[in-house]
Amino acid sequence: MDKNYALLEATLAEKIDASRIITDEPRRLAYGTDASFYRLIPRIVLRLKSLDEVIFATASCRELSIPFTYRAAGTSLSGQAVSDSVLITLTDDWRAHEILDNGDKIHLLPGVIGADANRYLAPFQRKIGPDPASINTCKIGGIAANNASGMCCGTAQNSYHTVEHMTVLFADGTLLDTADDKSISAFKSSRPDLVEGLVNLHHQIQSDPALADRIRHKYRLKNTTGYALNALLDFDEPIEIIKHLMIGSEGTLGFIANITYNTVIEHPHKASTLVVFPDANTASLAVTTLASLPVAAVEMMDGRALKSVAEKPGMPSFIRKCTLENTALLIEVRATQSEELSSHIDQVTQALQGFAISEFVPFTEDPGIVATLWGIRKGLFPAVGAVRETGTTVIIEDVAFPIEKLAEGVEALHALFDKYGYREAIIFGHALEGNLHFVFTQGFDSQGEIERYGAFMDDVAELVAVRFGGSLKAEHGTGRNMAPYVELEWGRDGYALMQAIKKLFDPEAC
Repeated sequence: MDKNYALLEATLAEKIDASRIITDEPRRLAYGTDASFYRLIPRIVLRLKSLDEVIFATASCRELSIPFTYRAAGTSLSGQAVSDSVLITLTDDWRAHEILDNGDKIHLLPGVIGADANRYLAPFQRKIGPDPASINTCKIGGIAANNASGMCCGTAQNSYHTVEHMTVLFADGTLLDTADDKSISAFKSSRPDLVEGLVNLHHQIQSDPALADRIRHKYRLKNTTGYALNALLDFDEPIEIIKHLMIGSEGTLGFIANITYNTVIEHPHKASTLVVFPDANTASLAVTTLASLPVAAVEMMDGRALKSVAEKPGMPSFIRKCTLENTALLIEVRATQSEELSSHIDQVTQALQGFAISEFVPFTEDPGIVATLWGIRKGLFPAVGAVRETGTTVIIEDVAFPIEKLAEGVEALHALFDKYGYREAIIFGHALEGNLHFVFTQGFDSQGEIERYGAFMDDVAELVAVRFGGSLKAEHGTGRNMAPYVELEWGRDGYALMQAIKKLFDPEAC
């Protein structure tokens, strides 16, 4: 295999500048991690500046049977952007964009940073639908490939539901531009196996009511575990199926060379409130009520989460008095007109009057107060990192429970934290979708710690996927961390369907 890597390096040097073929140990080591706790040292890191270079590099790897992994910004939290083989990254040449239809659409290359896309759209009072927490650093290629969402995006505005077109490079070197009729025709002629195979899988699901119902249930929730099987139910036209299977495929089905999004409105008027409830059950019941109201975001934070930021500057004084039983909701409403915003505030305020409330910050449009309130939510992840022991890492996982099971899910996760001694663990998340993040610290410097983590994740998978029928990955992507549990969540038939999809897209890999 070492000989093959030497051959690959020599071949790549024929068309790619040597400065962008990274083989020295220090830089390979630097590329050995993404935002997860995994480390795999790549043998070669490529910095590619054009689609022609990507086509050449992937073809060269394929000829030598050398695997490769795509990386955008490397903000992946589940280990999907690391490789011990060839890591393909992009230069800043991939940051072009084009505003279309007066801002209703935007055409983006994969190297565009998410926040920059929104900056380009701001004059039109539009934005892209996905709003991941890392939007100031993550790139469009990763946002689409992971079907990232965020605090206000939910499921209706994620990449799956807002993609209009894309250009895809497949493993065999075939290109498809879904906006170009000639490209579509050429693709159907060159890859009839893929086209016909997807149609057959579509019919297979249609004739399997149990599997179809399971897929519908899973995507009633936020779900990024494995491939987007809902594409085979939502569409019957193979190009549409391909386009939507690419979303959330984490680079394993092909390379997204560009993407056109249908944008969403950026409301000019916003207001936020922080409401603290006596316990998780009361907060969860409030979430169920809020789900039918005009709210843009409802962020849940458990008592442990509140305590983790209680001493931070600018926090409301009552945060220090919160108990472990308290659970807070950070609620935001948005509107195009101030009168509409006032109406939304009144509806939410009236609905909450029926619940026991321990403390609250009234709805406000004041930018400083709003920033402070959202600073509580955004400061939770680093708050855990600040108290971690030397040699440990901070792990964040995200799951989704059916919203009617949200309170039970919070209680069950707390029980697992206690069982395995994760006393610093906190829970927060996008409550409207039943999407909870939990953060804890973990060492991997002993076999005992590795086994503790493994047993904990086994129990989490059983709890979420089996007991509650939820999703093990709501928005962070499957990655290496949840890959062992995909079959547990989807069942043998669902997992076999994903294997069939991979084989259609990339026959040589199977």
